[in-house]
Amino acid sequence: MFEGRRRLSFSANIRPDPRPWRAAWRPFIPITTSALQHTMADSPATGERTGGDLVDALFQALDQMGHGALIKDPASGRYERANEAAARLLLQPGQQWLGAADAELFDAGQAVALRAADQQAVAQTAGVRAEHRLELGGERRDFVAWRQIASTPQGPRLLSVWQDLTEQRRKDAQLQTALAQLEEQQKANDALRRDVQDNQVRDSVSGLYHRAHFEEQLRREADLSSREQREFALVAVAIDNLEEILRLHGAEACERVVESLGRLLRAGTRAMDSPCRLGGDRFIVLLSGVGLATAHSRMEQLRRQCAQHIVAYNGQQIPFTVSLGISSFPHTAGVVDELMRSADRALSSAREKGGNRIALASIQFVPVT
Repeated sequence: MFEGRRRLSFSANIRPDPRPWRAAWRPFIPITTSALQHTMADSPATGERTGGDLVDALFQALDQMGHGALIKDPASGRYERANEAAARLLLQPGQQWLGAADAELFDAGQAVALRAADQQAVAQTAGVRAEHRLELGGERRDFVAWRQIASTPQGPRLLSVWQDLTEQRRKDAQLQTALAQLEEQQKANDALRRDVQDNQVRDSVSGLYHRAHFEEQLRREADLSSREQREFALVAVAIDNLEEILRLHGAEACERVVESLGRLLRAGTRAMDSPCRLGGDRFIVLLSGVGLATAHSRMEQLRRQCAQHIVAYNGQQIPFTVSLGISSFPHTAGVVDELMRSADRALSSAREKGGNRIALASIQFVPVT
């Protein structure tokens, strides 16, 4: 038994290889296995190169590539052959593979895990790939091992080839970290760009669109609705008591009310709708693809939400209500300017009746000739 056995842990990733293994030494496996099968049957008297010579050459080639190669008797569990790279990769100073079993090189739990991997390979006709993690001198290292059983005149022999993946895994981890950082930076840049774009088209207090952006959306909606012969609604909105709130609580309290209404409008509209702040206590909303009845139902929900909403400011509770006027394209008007004037007239009617209500614009009736 050897002093200072290495701590070795194994992943559960022990299975027949389901895909081509891209390690440079994979082609050596069938060649070495075939040579191993003939090693003890070769006769050196023929002067031809024997299977043992081929195994020597292949083990040396793997050694030059930095990959460990081992041959084990699966019945006894003892190693019969190893190249120098296997000792460099896996053993401590003073240890040797030849004639040793896993129990003599590693502690009991680790030897059991190695044995399980060996038995898995013995039970398979194809090679088995397994990943192992070792702690060498306080450093954790990752390995991949390929095991293949070979029949020889002396009985089955288990060939294993080991590759150290530690440096590649470290580089992969660094690459993944760098890619993640780039992705986060890209997200931050995208968010900043959206913020800049939003600031160009949105009111800073309410979070709603500026008038110029709204008018562009309105023209597009009118053109689309004319071509597809569909309707849309326009809603003029005003805060009923904003002047009183300004007089009693000041400008900052008014901004809080405007901010609250902006949130309610954004929450109550869809992505294809366009809520806008015109300025002061006035707002307007484009409801895409809906008629008067649907627009009235949706805006009634908004009116009730506003009437029930309380704005907290400096320890005080500030209520507010809204009045709304709704016009419809093309029933109220077929021209954008007249449509907006119709919504404004309906809003004025709602406010004249005491506010906190909805008024519908009148519908044009074209006589049949």
